[in-house]
Amino acid sequence: MKGGIQILFILAQNFTSFMVKAMANKKHLVASFHNLSPELQEEIKQKYPLGFTDAMIRVDKPNGDFFYAVPYDTDEISYLVKIDVKIDDLSEDEEEKEYYDDEIKGADDIQEESSQAEEATDDDVEI
Repeated sequence: MKGGIQILFILAQNFTSFMVKAMANKKHLVASFHNLSPELQEEIKQKYPLGFTDAMIRVDKPNGDFFYAVPYDTDEISYLVKIDVKIDDLSEDEEEKEYYDDEIKGADDIQEESSQAEEATDDDVEI
């Protein structure tokens, strides 16, 4: 049994060094999804058939900006594919203001407008 553990340990060491060498030889690129070839876009869509949400990572740039991306690997290239994300950055106060920009009318105001509209149509009728 002890020999089996040693063999597993040797295999694990060799696998790790093999993977490190393989990663070191790969080219690493950051590219926008829209700038990729249609074939590569289709491959990425196949890898993420339910969308990118669960695989997306936020990448912070040194200047304070950031972007969202998903990883995608081919045999030669390891991609970080930028994904366009619309971020809702309105505060709650601004959201409420947008929804209620118009004057909010009470029941009395609505009834008054309704009766004025009826009077206007009665005046327009010729007999």
